[in-house]
Amino acid sequence: MTIDPSAALEQRLTDALRAAFGDALPEGASPLLTPAKSTQFGDFQANAAMALGKALGMPPREVAQKIVAAAKVDDIAHPMEIAGPGFINIRLRDAVLAAACDAMDTEALGIDAPQAPRTVVVDLCGVNLAKQMHVGHLRATVIGDAIARLHERLGHRVVRQNHFGDWGLPIAMVTDAVLRAEKAGRIDLATLTLDGLERVYREAQSASAADRAGLAAVKRFGLGPKALAECEEQVLGAMESQQESKTALLRLQGGDKDYQRVWDRISRITLDACFENCRRLHARVDDSATAGESTYRDELADVIRDLESRGVAEASEGALIVRLDELGIKEPLLVRKSDGGFLYATTDLAGIRRRVGKIGADLVVYAVDARQSLHFRQVFAAAKKAGYARTKSGTDAELVHAAFGTVLGEDNRPFKTRSGDNVKLADLLDEAVERAAKAVAEKNPDLSDADRATIAEAIGIGAIKYTDLSSDRLRDYVFSFDRMLAFEGNTGPYLQYALVRILSIFRKAEERFGVRWDDLNGDLRVQTPEEKAIALTLLRYPTTVRSAAETAEPHRLCAYLFDLATAFSAFFAACPVLQAEDEAERASRLRLCRLTGRTLRDGLETLGLIPLERM
Repeated sequence: MTIDPSAALEQRLTDALRAAFGDALPEGASPLLTPAKSTQFGDFQANAAMALGKALGMPPREVAQKIVAAAKVDDIAHPMEIAGPGFINIRLRDAVLAAACDAMDTEALGIDAPQAPRTVVVDLCGVNLAKQMHVGHLRATVIGDAIARLHERLGHRVVRQNHFGDWGLPIAMVTDAVLRAEKAGRIDLATLTLDGLERVYREAQSASAADRAGLAAVKRFGLGPKALAECEEQVLGAMESQQESKTALLRLQGGDKDYQRVWDRISRITLDACFENCRRLHARVDDSATAGESTYRDELADVIRDLESRGVAEASEGALIVRLDELGIKEPLLVRKSDGGFLYATTDLAGIRRRVGKIGADLVVYAVDARQSLHFRQVFAAAKKAGYARTKSGTDAELVHAAFGTVLGEDNRPFKTRSGDNVKLADLLDEAVERAAKAVAEKNPDLSDADRATIAEAIGIGAIKYTDLSSDRLRDYVFSFDRMLAFEGNTGPYLQYALVRILSIFRKAEERFGVRWDDLNGDLRVQTPEEKAIALTLLRYPTTVRSAAETAEPHRLCAYLFDLATAFSAFFAACPVLQAEDEAERASRLRLCRLTGRTLRDGLETLGLIPLERM
């Protein structure tokens, strides 16, 4: 039997449907097995009889009776009962639950290594050169890393890809601006910070922005020669700046030593700041996980030649497009502009070709915001049409856009500073840790400064991550420090504290009875309703992890961990552990505590949160 008894029940009842109705059974019929709404009716409820009654022209209660008669579940469940119009109530045997929990009580927690591990590539983070990470990068980083961790937990080979925006005209523009400032003595590359670099970027961007609308208004309303001269001068200056940027791009593409030196330095400054944020977020993103757009620069022309030579792409008004009508997408994908320039789509096609063809991906997941949904539908369709998604086995790799919504402020608008700027991610993390430190000091004033700092970092960062991950990723959510840092409710601190409580129980168990976590033995028994509830919850863990990975939805694991912590709280309140009636009962309940602790720790680490020993 599998670790999760519900899976065994599902299979047994599915077999019963086939045995009871044979060829008359509608295609796709299932037992419709769900957890019971109330424990007084049992542990599970099969609701197939109502729907099948209509399809088979038979009273639902009669359908239920036939299912019960054909089902072979006596070894795992008590005799099934039919209620109401045809609900089938099922109560598992206590010994079955105990045996399943006993089998799960290992480091693997019921998650066996796959017979054929997949290669999974996860596109995450996506920072841009010369720019600070802001709150918008939070979701791309923590959701992407959690999806990667889920697949790693299942035993697959995972390759992270930080799609670093480090190439193109805007990058040449800021490189040129920094080089000019260095030659003029206004910048020292050795001491240049990302804040300083971002200021140079904004100034260069402003200098290249031609106010053509303003010039048109001056002419339309006849605002006079002075205003006309000023606007013409601004537009002319911006056009010159744009031309300088184009020249700089040619020099950068040509490997000019000065431009290359400056570009290398500003890339390093940007990535070091990015990696520091990722380190604090416990997201595994570093140089080895970074694939900049610059790494594709020598592949783009070849992609275009290949698409054009095989007729996958065609000319349209001087540009090059891939038509996707036969794949159900009306909008063609533009892969080369009429001026010969490449686009994001070109790079993304090259990325799929590399990730599938060279890295060997069976699955590629893109953690990118939902506004890019059409883009990825087009790119995925074009990649399959071009054969770039074809694996060595001859099948197409699975391409998934793990789209996500927007982080909102408490005014329900995109989260910004009071001045309207994007909130810097580093500032957000700092504030979360500062607030967590105050809460920790209030709850445990005896902690040393070093311990308080370590715990506050884990709680503050964990609170931000958990709030993001526990939300359905497709939905927007409101950012609230007060809510996310609460020690009650569905929050990161609540789950961290649940594990701390369990570890505290074991410290007391060792002091009083000499019972240690690793040496705990004795039969595991499931008898009370609370023991049964936590056992049933524990046994859902393997299927929950698989489901969260398969759907790229970390919030499923978050919801499970909250259910587990809630079930443990009810169990601990109703079932004395250290004050158990006898040694056998104490050992059994300690094993349930340990299994809960192992599962909480494993789940927190799989989400990228830090488990704590004390709080």
